[in-house]
Amino acid sequence: MKKPTTGIFKFTSCDGCQLSMLNLEDDILRLTELTEIAYFREGEDNPLVGHLDLAVIEGSISTESQKKKITDIRERSRHLITIGACATAGGVQALRNWADFDAFKKIVYPKPDYIDALPASTPVSEHVHVDYELWGCPIDTLELSEVLTSFLIGKRPGIPAHSLCMECKGKGIACVLVSREEPCLGPVTRSGCGVLCPSLNRACYGCFGPMEGANIETLSGIFERFGYSADECRMMLDKMNTYAFRKERTEKS
Repeated sequence: MKKPTTGIFKFTSCDGCQLSMLNLEDDILRLTELTEIAYFREGEDNPLVGHLDLAVIEGSISTESQKKKITDIRERSRHLITIGACATAGGVQALRNWADFDAFKKIVYPKPDYIDALPASTPVSEHVHVDYELWGCPIDTLELSEVLTSFLIGKRPGIPAHSLCMECKGKGIACVLVSREEPCLGPVTRSGCGVLCPSLNRACYGCFGPMEGANIETLSGIFERFGYSADECRMMLDKMNTYAFRKERTEKS
């Protein structure tokens, strides 16, 4: 039987999630036994031809041309998954969504009229149907391997969507929110990082985005009781997953 075809695409991003894919090393060689890599600019410069069984998308949608391109990729693909905070939540570049974009352009670029960019950076799911989202900044390589393999063999990925606190408790890590009253986003952040920061005695800052059903308002209320202002609480969410955290907070309110 002919192998299914996979295409890996980059939009507005730092390439970190594609590098995570290359860092699979031996695992990516085993993946090539399951699929033909038909398009991957990070690995080789071949044009996209025909249709795909699986499209893997890194990066947010930030220009008009990207809106057209992601629509074309969706129409060519049987399944489409997004990887990383940029593709799933607009990325750190989505911070411009809450500010004066024209003012930003004038400060950063000597000739801002040449900049062809949308005033907002948005996740891929705002533009086309997405079959699965793999969160993280950057993504976890083991989770990436699970997701790719699952789609190629026709099963649902077994990636947990619970909060980071569950992993902290499982590893016996003291809660910095309770024991030291430090503002930690662990209660509203999905697991996936291996509790890297809490295991180093630091608070979580939300790099894997909001968990399903995140109660951000309640957590912000706890931070405010610690002495943080409402603006400071908002800024704690305004990092690489700002769009998703703000959206989750708005939908809950």
